[in-house]
Amino acid sequence: MKLFSALVAVTLAVAAPALSPRAEAHGMVYADLADRVSPAVVNIFTTQAAPEAIASNLPDLPDGHPLKEFMERFSRRGLRGNDEPEQSLGSGFIFDPAGYVITNHHVIANADTIKVALSDDREFDAMVIGSDKATDVALLKIESGFALPYVAFGDSRAVRVGEEVVAVGNAFGLGGTVTRGIVSAKGRDIRVGGPYVDYIQTDAAINRGNSGGPLFNMRGEVIGMNTAIYSPTGGSVGIGFAVPAEIVSRIIGDLRDDGLVSRGWIGVGIQPVTDAIAEAIGLPETKGTIVSTVSADGPSNGVLRSGDVILSFNGQPLEKGRDLPRFVARTAPGSSVPVEILRDRTRQTIYLTVGTLKRQASAEPRAAAPVMAEAIMPGLGVQLSTIDPSRRARLGLDAGETGALVVSVDPNGAAQNAGIERGDVITQVAERPVFGPDDVQAAIDASSDGAVLMRIKRAGRILYVGVSRG
Repeated sequence: MKLFSALVAVTLAVAAPALSPRAEAHGMVYADLADRVSPAVVNIFTTQAAPEAIASNLPDLPDGHPLKEFMERFSRRGLRGNDEPEQSLGSGFIFDPAGYVITNHHVIANADTIKVALSDDREFDAMVIGSDKATDVALLKIESGFALPYVAFGDSRAVRVGEEVVAVGNAFGLGGTVTRGIVSAKGRDIRVGGPYVDYIQTDAAINRGNSGGPLFNMRGEVIGMNTAIYSPTGGSVGIGFAVPAEIVSRIIGDLRDDGLVSRGWIGVGIQPVTDAIAEAIGLPETKGTIVSTVSADGPSNGVLRSGDVILSFNGQPLEKGRDLPRFVARTAPGSSVPVEILRDRTRQTIYLTVGTLKRQASAEPRAAAPVMAEAIMPGLGVQLSTIDPSRRARLGLDAGETGALVVSVDPNGAAQNAGIERGDVITQVAERPVFGPDDVQAAIDASSDGAVLMRIKRAGRILYVGVSRG
């Protein structure tokens, strides 16, 4: 028996070694940080009046039926049409002791009532000061009658990939939950709510209910607001996304002023510069944004032209296609800023006065009707047609607008590789206007470059493509 006891003791000692002083100290850092910041992290509970029953036309299944529970859980009101309000859970954080709380727009959107619960379980009714769907940021206010614990913003621009971070929030409605990880990536485009946010990616566990909660650096500063996860299961798989503190703090400043967010606007349609486009216009690097359209009532009218390539805006180089909307949106309306462009293969700097963004309805695209081909161009890999008045109306072209209609595209041809599609209208080739199919071939033959730049119109939009000649 003594021998057995000794063996057990040795086995336990090997299986569970004591923490080193360094590891224990590291663990205390997390514990101390959690103690310091958790009081400023809040749980948010919202209610919304029950919507119309979506299962009202289904039979009233008897109690105990195997499908009844399934339907009641996944319909919004259940089969019996009860009118209980919907409830949702989220997180937030106090950044001002006067009771200002930050959370996600989607946490409080369409809510009839909003309650904020502190870490000590005291609850307060909250009112919405302002909310911005484009960045998923919302500002709430609670009246507590006393100074509240709060946290401060850090510099999200200085955050490095690999840096340790801590997320705090109301995961699955369980209350304050602390998870740790690292910054996995920066500048992520996850196609949520427009082109204004480059997200911080983290592997700190973020789950349902964490939305709106803070992401901290190891100094206890807020470097982001947890907003979304990538998950095939709905739970954390180590890929979460946070809106950078730089964006959150700027949006909150606007919302706190008057409940509205003011964004810059220059009134242009744009598309990224591809390798083929860069080759066609003589640009040594695949950077910048090409202007496809210029709004007649926008601030760029008479300053920028369709076909200009914007290389930098207000001193900030455009490394990615999404950079321009973010740079413009962050510029104060009324500012005059330098814009470096490439026009006619020549770099130049112009000055542009930024306007104020207004929401504009987008027109429904109109599909091109099939027509008979009038010209076949094997080298380009397309069949082209002239545009008569009846086709002009079907294609949504303006009066007097010219071009050559793409009737078919060879799947193995140069046009297909460049992204040209059936129904496109080629309006310009190598800066030469196109009146019909012959002009397309003539412009290609006259070009000495390895690729040519084509301006096309597709479903009412202007696009540029680079087509290789060889």
